[in-house]
Amino acid sequence: MVHINSTVSGVTLDRAELEQHLAQSVRAFDGCTFDDADLSRLDLQGCTFERCTFLGTTLFASKLARTAWLRCRAGGADFESADAVDARFEGCDLNNTKWRRAKLASASYRGCKLTGASFEEASNLGIHFEESLLVGADLRGFSFRKATLKALDFSDAYLAGCDFRDAIFEGGSLRNAVLKLAKFQGADLRGTDIEGVKLADAGMFKGAVISHAQAANFLRELGFLVS
Repeated sequence: MVHINSTVSGVTLDRAELEQHLAQSVRAFDGCTFDDADLSRLDLQGCTFERCTFLGTTLFASKLARTAWLRCRAGGADFESADAVDARFEGCDLNNTKWRRAKLASASYRGCKLTGASFEEASNLGIHFEESLLVGADLRGFSFRKATLKALDFSDAYLAGCDFRDAIFEGGSLRNAVLKLAKFQGADLRGTDIEGVKLADAGMFKGAVISHAQAANFLRELGFLVS
């Protein structure tokens, strides 16, 4: 085990060992393995995890406020009811993670893989996603109002009831996303892929800005010949 400036590096830690380090005020972990551990309800506020793995780890109701997660792998981890206010995730693999009822106000995800992630009933005021994969993710009811959405892939995502009013899409995709009751008034969709949008959903784009090419695609779906 290597300790450098109160950093624990390159070891596998179970719950008891992690608690020992926390009791010694250690708050930085580099290259550590927490796979399949039960870390429910632990107070990890302010910790930094770099290149750590949390595959299948349970973090139910854990305190993760102001934590930093850098290039971590946490596929299938359970963050249900966690308090991750102001948490920062960068370059992380978070595929198929569960965030049900988590507190995610002002949390940020940059360059992350969140395919299949579920954010059901998560509090998300001020949450920020950037250059991330949200393919097939459940983001029902999220508000992205007036946000700039940079390179977000929402393909096949469940976006029912989401608020995209006045949002600006810079790249990314809404291809085949479920958009029931979503709001797009004033949104700028010119930079995103909206292929596969159902005709039944076309009305919700009233008041949104789309490109000539996107408009032509809508007309083709309606059976018009665009020349």
